[in-house]
Amino acid sequence: MSVQAKTVGVVLCGGEGKRLRPLTYYFQKAMIPVGSQQKPLLEYIVRLMKHHGIRDLVMLVGYKGQQIVNYFNKGERYDVNISYIWDDPNFGGNGGALLNAYLKGAFEGAEDIIVYYGDILSDINLSEMLKFHRENNFTSTLALSPNYRVAVGVAELKNNEVINLVEKPPLGKPVTIGIVAIKKRALEYLHELAESKKDIDIMGDLIRILIERKLRVGGYVTTSFWFDLGTTEAYEKLDPSEVDQRFAFLFKE
Repeated sequence: MSVQAKTVGVVLCGGEGKRLRPLTYYFQKAMIPVGSQQKPLLEYIVRLMKHHGIRDLVMLVGYKGQQIVNYFNKGERYDVNISYIWDDPNFGGNGGALLNAYLKGAFEGAEDIIVYYGDILSDINLSEMLKFHRENNFTSTLALSPNYRVAVGVAELKNNEVINLVEKPPLGKPVTIGIVAIKKRALEYLHELAESKKDIDIMGDLIRILIERKLRVGGYVTTSFWFDLGTTEAYEKLDPSEVDQRFAFLFKE
């Protein structure tokens, strides 16, 4: 598979992963082992990018970032080109890390970047997402899942009496899954945000300002597998055999 216009894959893997403690006292959160082969989560992301023809990758690193550099080096083992941008304390939040990389020329020559949160495991079809993004000429496109379930039981009331109780029902609305395509030129809005905010959030700030300025933001709804590994509770629930089965295609190339 290939992506026609140049796309740079950007992985957010600089956070401390506080919700994954005590694991992240020892591991960078993107380096936690998954599947029966105990490959780092980040390796699945790198292989997925390469599978869809995205071979220029930028890792935004900070906390325990040397673990990532030591493991992946320049990406030769995966037939990709990996560069690293280290967090700068003058640029806060994941949006600040993205601005820092942009100012340092990390996305030179790219039409789009695809930002992938480093604690997400997914087999999403990035080729189809980028095709959707470009054919509709969106400034940004969010990957959305319609299958999210709320974490608690939901009661149906009638005259203050519970007449039905549904345990962890579907939310019924698409939710963001930590993967977003952005036209490179839209990153200029990060400058504006940085003038008034110390910590910038990609979803909460950058995407919000694009919508406010009437720039078109698309929603790519996908039923692909996705799993947020951001907490120890979630990590313990991830089935290694399911990981092996779903992601076998990445290890046959």
